[in-house]
Amino acid sequence: MKKPDFGFTEEELRILRKLRTPVKVQDFVNSLEENFEKNGETCMSPRKVLRERKAHCVEGALLASVALRLQGHKPLIVDLNSAPGDDDHVLAVFRKAGKWGAITKTNHAVLRYREPIYRDIRELAISFFHEYFLNSNGKKTLRSFSMPIDLSRFDRQNWMTSEKNLWFITDHLAGAKHINLLSRKAIRGLRPADPIEIEAGKLVEYRE
Repeated sequence: MKKPDFGFTEEELRILRKLRTPVKVQDFVNSLEENFEKNGETCMSPRKVLRERKAHCVEGALLASVALRLQGHKPLIVDLNSAPGDDDHVLAVFRKAGKWGAITKTNHAVLRYREPIYRDIRELAISFFHEYFLNSNGKKTLRSFSMPIDLSRFDRQNWMTSEKNLWFITDHLAGAKHINLLSRKAIRGLRPADPIEIEAGKLVEYRE
């Protein structure tokens, strides 16, 4: 049986099919330059990311989900929601031997790949908690997470190969139900990150 090409060219498929494991997908996503959106906000399709060779967290997650799909995984993403003043983070998630892992695109030294060792999505999401803070004051800002969103629901909108920005996906993420990680009492009692953690948090992979 012929494998689906999802509208990609042979050259695009050649690149994507080389990424035969989640580890190889993460390595490829890391190799992409950071998309600093110098000409305005973007939400590029995986095809455009392959062409431009750059991505931010959402774009990296979308590309990773396509590569995982070609391996037989469902194309799933999870949205991590932050407190006001910080940015959300989007993960491409996958299961191996019944456990959850994640592929991410970030320019920082943290909020990166998660091995497939987590029992459920909440456990996976909470693994990002202590690394998720503001460099300005150390405030820990991770607040909630969405359950996995299957991107195949957007196949009719050509999300994998569109030349247009995929705002319908970011709109869906914004409107998706999110599950709180913390009570208000727990939030009030949070300790800021240590100065050495804040200093480490300033490390970046790509300079703007």
